[in-house]
Amino acid sequence: MAASGQDRISRTPGVCGGKACIAGHRVRVVDIVEWHEHQGMTADEIVSHIPTISLGDVHAALAYYFDHMEEIQGDMRAEGALVEEFRVSHQSLVEGRLRRRGMREAS
Repeated sequence: MAASGQDRISRTPGVCGGKACIAGHRVRVVDIVEWHEHQGMTADEIVSHIPTISLGDVHAALAYYFDHMEEIQGDMRAEGALVEEFRVSHQSLVEGRLRRRGMREAS
């Protein structure tokens, strides 16, 4: 018997930061949404990318997203803010070198 959509998505403290993910996998719903909605990957392409999950898992993750949009979009915003904070506080070595070169050449 196939698992229902509700059985396919889990939230477990200590697994994927407690975020919604495909049950038994460390593939977060937010990752599926990012690949599908923002990178334009089809469900088949996502399964090809992560062959341990099924088409049903991908569709369950997308259904979960549409049923919990505020939650998932909040997770995406929080993750984006964390990335931006890290980027600002940890300058790229290449960017630093280019910036110093530009300062020397401008002098």
